Amino acid sequence: SAKPKKIPLCTTLHETASVAKQSYLHQITSLCKNGQLQQAVGLLTAMESDNFRSGSGIYGELIQGCVLKRALFTGQQIHARILKSGELIARNEFVETKLVIFYAKCDAPEVATRLFSRLGTQSVFSWAAIIGLFCRMGSNEEALLGFCEMQNNGVFPDNFVVPNALKACGALQLIGFGKGVHGYVVKMGFDGCVYVGSSLVDMYGKCDEVEDARKVFDGMLERNTIVWNSMIVGYVRNGLNEEAIQMFYDMRVEGVEQTRVTLSSFLSASANLGALEEGRQAHALAVLDGLELDNILGSSIINFYAKAGLLEDAELVFRSMFEKDVVTWNLLICGYVQNGEFQKALDTCQLMKSENMRFDSVTLTSILSVSADTINLKLGKEGHCHCIRNNLESDVAVASSTISMYAKCKRIGSAIRAFRSTTQRDLVLWNSLLAAYADLSLSGEALKLFYEMQLDGVTPNVISYNSMILAFLRTGQVDEAKDMFSQMQSLDVLPNLITWTTLISGLAQNGFGYDAILIFLQMLEAGIQPNIVTIVSALSACTTLALLQYGRTIHGYITRRGLCLSVPLATSLVDMYAKCGCIHQAKNVFDLVVSKELPIYNAMISGYASHGLAAEALSLFKHMEDVGIEPDNITFTCILSACNHAGLVSEGLELLNDMVSKHDVKPGMEHYGCVVSLLSKSGNLDKAYELLQTMPYDPDAHILVSLIAACKENHEIELGEYLSEHLLQLEPENSGHYVALSNVYANNGMWNVVTEVRNVMKEKGLYKNPGCSWTQIGQELNTFVAGDVSHPKSEEIYATLALLGKDMHFIGYAPMIY
Repeated sequence: SAKPKKIPLCTTLHETASVAKQSYLHQITSLCKNGQLQQAVGLLTAMESDNFRSGSGIYGELIQGCVLKRALFTGQQIHARILKSGELIARNEFVETKLVIFYAKCDAPEVATRLFSRLGTQSVFSWAAIIGLFCRMGSNEEALLGFCEMQNNGVFPDNFVVPNALKACGALQLIGFGKGVHGYVVKMGFDGCVYVGSSLVDMYGKCDEVEDARKVFDGMLERNTIVWNSMIVGYVRNGLNEEAIQMFYDMRVEGVEQTRVTLSSFLSASANLGALEEGRQAHALAVLDGLELDNILGSSIINFYAKAGLLEDAELVFRSMFEKDVVTWNLLICGYVQNGEFQKALDTCQLMKSENMRFDSVTLTSILSVSADTINLKLGKEGHCHCIRNNLESDVAVASSTISMYAKCKRIGSAIRAFRSTTQRDLVLWNSLLAAYADLSLSGEALKLFYEMQLDGVTPNVISYNSMILAFLRTGQVDEAKDMFSQMQSLDVLPNLITWTTLISGLAQNGFGYDAILIFLQMLEAGIQPNIVTIVSALSACTTLALLQYGRTIHGYITRRGLCLSVPLATSLVDMYAKCGCIHQAKNVFDLVVSKELPIYNAMISGYASHGLAAEALSLFKHMEDVGIEPDNITFTCILSACNHAGLVSEGLELLNDMVSKHDVKPGMEHYGCVVSLLSKSGNLDKAYELLQTMPYDPDAHILVSLIAACKENHEIELGEYLSEHLLQLEPENSGHYVALSNVYANNGMWNVVTEVRNVMKEKGLYKNPGCSWTQIGQELNTFVAGDVSHPKSEEIYATLALLGKDMHFIGYAPMIY
């Protein structure tokens, strides 16, 4: 047999060492993948003690293990070993790239960028790490500059770099740049990558291009949960809450698993729509899927219940959460504030403080809102002091809330000081002080501030103009408000719904009802859909001027649009029809309302009263009591007015007595006035005067005038003179009171005294304002005063009135004097 060939000893040792080294590498790789970093480092130490030299591969695996665990300290120790091992390893391209990736993933920007700049070859992997780092740190401009620079250097972004570039575009809302990246994606064939596709959907959603997001979504062959979430989030962000809910249902039909992000977005859409059933379903799904109520999901559920006004449910969720961050606390506090539970909001703030949670700007904004709504200056000052102590007074939201709080508490000087003490004044802050001036009807100061903000380089927006229009209207400066409205349109500042509503409401309240109607029609022509407040304001203008034609037009608009007859809307319609003489149409609207509340009953009873239908008014009042609706002081004013018109003395006295004994409503001056007038007109002057003396108020001019009118009819000269003296002391410059006194003397043939009273009027320069009435025919408003012959058809009008007068006397109607 042949003799065995001898193998040199050096070759055997080399192969043995190589095998051992491979074994070390394999073991270290395995430990790093399993997250056992300390064991891997210990094995490296044992390897070096056995005189085995570590190579770039072993160091690369160790650094990769630190990347996976985000173990910054351990990674720094390995980096130190690399530097000690010499230039051969330290300057190795593979190791340097791994170190850049490691420091970037551990969010150490200074070290990562320094190492990156020293790289001999900047590969796509190192670029991906640096661009990703910039995005995470919020340096989105630098991320996009890096995206451009790597291409200039001949390195083409891959499907790991592109999502970060798209994320930066979305954060900066650079839709043009984003579309450019989208073109690159199509060119390079990355559009089939689900991660790139989800980033495109997210970018378009954040840039408010939700239709383009949907196109990308529909074009994707493969869709994971992230893509669905991005689409739902995009819909919610752009106010398309119904589409978001439909997308959620489609996602469930497709069998795609929902995450916390999915349910949080769905809850936001439900909260925005007030969709109680859908929101509760989302909560149920979270429970069924066993999802832990962490800060994201738990906060979303609390936000939903708080916005829906279901505070008890929000409290239950809050208590069931193990960990609560400041956002969770703030949501519950904001929920209390929005629902008027101010004491609970303050109690929760105290509890939050006892849990060693620091108040942030949102917490303090809520506290300042409570102070403003409750006009609690002491609490507001405490909140303001807390802001100053914690260096939060410069926060825009806090500063705005501070200004609003002081304004609501009628401390405009403090509001101005809070404004002046803020160095960085943006548009929001200027608008806050403008709104404060408007609320306090300080139109002059508001106008000065309006010009000052422009001199300071801040361009007013629609909110600024809204405050100016409101300020002018509150001080009766209608022409100035109209000029401001025209000015904003000439500067291409488009009026929003609040602008139109403010102008319509202000014009109606200042007696410019016809102008208010014209503005309402302009708003419809501009394509702006009015809300309930706008429609109610327009109906108020129709009611004031008895513009039945326009009132019917608005009612038709409500019907065509299918708008729900809410209580404010139905009440305004009933009031409008009643005051325009169409009591049957008012009753038809009243009957259409299924869930009737007190305001609509009051409007209908008032309508019956003004039409002299006392029996119907009393019947409706009794029905209201039977269904369990408690009357208020307005109800009693209306029903007593009905009794006054119909001369129902016993019913009126009984109602006045029932106010206190049965309904615990304290009678006011207007209630006593109705009963005094009722007693006076029925000839019970003694009882009327007795009630006048026993009521807990000093009589006003209205009550005295009604008694003086009764004195005239009953020839009670002495009482008439006595009451007139008091009346003239109350309002000495009112010409109508002198006329009422002269009528008492005239009715008793005391013409000399009548002349004396008229001479006193002349000496004081007082003249009686003539009575006025009007009627609208088409677009033309025809106005008449007593003895007026200025109308072109005066002869026909007076002839018709004479014929009507004869017919009335023939039928047996006598004129009624109130």
